[in-house]
Amino acid sequence: MSTLSFSLDPSAAQTTPSQRTQYPIVTGTSVVGLKYKGGVMLAADTLCSYGSMAKYKDARRIRTVGTNTIIGASGEYSDFQSIMDTLEGHTQDDVNYDDGHKSDAKSIHSYLRAIMYQRRSKMNPLWNDLVIAGSGFLGYVDKIGTTYEDDFIATGFGSYLAIPILRSKWRPDLTEGEARALLEDCLRVLFYRDCRALNRIQIAKVAEGETGVVSEPYELETNWEGAGFESTKGGMEGDGGW
Repeated sequence: MSTLSFSLDPSAAQTTPSQRTQYPIVTGTSVVGLKYKGGVMLAADTLCSYGSMAKYKDARRIRTVGTNTIIGASGEYSDFQSIMDTLEGHTQDDVNYDDGHKSDAKSIHSYLRAIMYQRRSKMNPLWNDLVIAGSGFLGYVDKIGTTYEDDFIATGFGSYLAIPILRSKWRPDLTEGEARALLEDCLRVLFYRDCRALNRIQIAKVAEGETGVVSEPYELETNWEGAGFESTKGGMEGDGGW
């Protein structure tokens, strides 16, 4: 008489599907923002990298929220898309209530802080660092819900390379043209030094009493004729390498 044997498949005990939400796959790099005389301005490139591959070169990482707020994002692009879907619903709620209230940049900043902290507390964070700008306001929210406000902000690799430039050149009385030139200088340095950056950028602004505007992408002028770029071995000709 034969006996029946039963084996338990370990995979059958898995109650939830496999997830990859804690492993960013398609990511964007730095966002840089600053206040200037009469408004606030953000800048970011349009590259999203698939790992280390420069795969998506027209990824718009600066968006408008309502009429008077702009938001820029570093990190996982799909999480940023999810955040924008949430904010569009939040903006539509303002319209539906029809009570005369519209969320400004400061309230959007607080709302995103709550969302990011809640997701962090669930151990499933939205993998983004966000810069929120509006009339007279510039704030930051990261993936664990940390927030602050400042006169200038940079995320990603820009927090190492752009912040020193901003500290030395930013003034509260910058004109709009000077602010744009300063942001372009920051993104130019990032293009030279950050392998996840691109020289195709967007600039966005919110001027006092005006609606937020995001430019179409354009290319920065770059110069690779510096001595450090022309010397292929960086002065290490005798090191025995190539």
